[in-house]
Amino acid sequence: MRRISCAASCRRSGVVAAFAGAALFSVLPGQAAAGDVQVTVYNRDFALIKETRSFDLKAGINETRFADVTSLLEPDSLVLRDPKDAGGIRIVEQNYEADPLSEEALLRRAEGKVVKFRVQNPATGAIEYVNAKVIRAGHGPGGWSPAGRGNFGVDSQPMSPIVELDGKTLFALPGQPLFDLIGADAILKPTLLWRLWAEKAGKRDIEVAYLSGGLRWEATYNLVAPETGDNFDLVGWVTIENESGAMFENARVKLMAGDVSKVQPPMMRRDMKVYAMASEGMAEPGVTERAFDEYHLYTLKERTTLRERELKQVEFCRADGLPGKRLYVYDGADVSPYGGYGNESVAGDPNYGTQANTKVATMIEFKNSKAAGLGIPLPKGTMKVYRADTDGGREFIGENSIDHTPADETVRLALGNAFDLKGERRQTDFKVDNQHRSASEGFEIKVRNHKKTAVEVRVVEHLYRWAEWKIAVSSDTYAKKDARTIEFVVSVPPDGEKVISYRVNYSW
Repeated sequence: MRRISCAASCRRSGVVAAFAGAALFSVLPGQAAAGDVQVTVYNRDFALIKETRSFDLKAGINETRFADVTSLLEPDSLVLRDPKDAGGIRIVEQNYEADPLSEEALLRRAEGKVVKFRVQNPATGAIEYVNAKVIRAGHGPGGWSPAGRGNFGVDSQPMSPIVELDGKTLFALPGQPLFDLIGADAILKPTLLWRLWAEKAGKRDIEVAYLSGGLRWEATYNLVAPETGDNFDLVGWVTIENESGAMFENARVKLMAGDVSKVQPPMMRRDMKVYAMASEGMAEPGVTERAFDEYHLYTLKERTTLRERELKQVEFCRADGLPGKRLYVYDGADVSPYGGYGNESVAGDPNYGTQANTKVATMIEFKNSKAAGLGIPLPKGTMKVYRADTDGGREFIGENSIDHTPADETVRLALGNAFDLKGERRQTDFKVDNQHRSASEGFEIKVRNHKKTAVEVRVVEHLYRWAEWKIAVSSDTYAKKDARTIEFVVSVPPDGEKVISYRVNYSW
């Protein structure tokens, strides 16, 4: 069985911590009774589990088990304390049985022994029994190999079993293995086995906290715009996924948003699949939010049960008539804008930066402010945008992700490319003077509008050849966005075209 053990010496007189740990604890007088549960889920695919359970302990060393923990628990993260008697209890040794009873586990115990197998005779169909010696138990994909690193959640390569049958070596089980009856001390679920030292006898309510993988949460936002205009309604959901191997019943659930530093072992997170969904619709958002240290903490108002392999969704924010703004952006240079920045070969190459695309991006932006009807910290997630059709239905028009966004910041979403807008960009002039280390370049940009209404388009140009530049001639007013970028904001008439031209001088 997969086991992680750690022994701690109890620095109290009369307490001995040097002993041999048993594979299974057969006497468990201090069995923990289930109590209050709190789960704080982080958006980095892990969670902090906090439970309060009752222990009936004797003075001195107690052998006890803490069952129903996750299969992706981090044993070295565990913290145990008695709030009423901080120094009155210690963990002397801890064993994490993360490989509960299974056929593979029993086969591993039987390695080197003879096991009876139930087989079906292929000729007669009769059930027969044969004895074979288990040389190697083997394991399937995702199983744990004692020779491996043993990181939780790491998928190891499958190994076939090896058995000796009738003097021959067989790389497969000959049939269904039959085992002796299991004892009452068998581990059926991931379990922590403890040797607890207690200063005095009695019943104690103990707080246990540990980190675990297998839990995650994310935010999803649905934006619904009317048939015309860009004011929209917003509903935000939190989706919680539990693949930790444990169920948390009637738990207080908190969601931590922010970039919390967490060292992850290689390949710790398994591929997640959707198995079930529990949806909870509420008249008011079911989540409250507050700042916590350098992050933001969202708390579900009602207790809930997080079942294993379940998706749970709860509404956490809502805004009606949120003022939005539609943006059209034409970034015509079909190259990495700064790929050759600061390179003299690029500065003098007449062909660099002349490739162009014709797509005009469509975006929507809004201010996350109280005045707009929102004004709360928005955790990172995916925003889906819908628009009402003439028949009253809603059609999906695009989605994108946002990062953590504080209140009073602007959210901008790229939704795709506009069908009725096209751009064209061509180089009209290029001269280079290597002796004086300078170059001059001209461009003409056209934006065509096939809509029946005028549109405003932001035309972005990257001055990528060198850091020293000056716009010599420009047909339209531009704004310097940063050291390498300028932007023209122009109006394009319905069924019309707008032409922009400029020339830039570089020196190096």
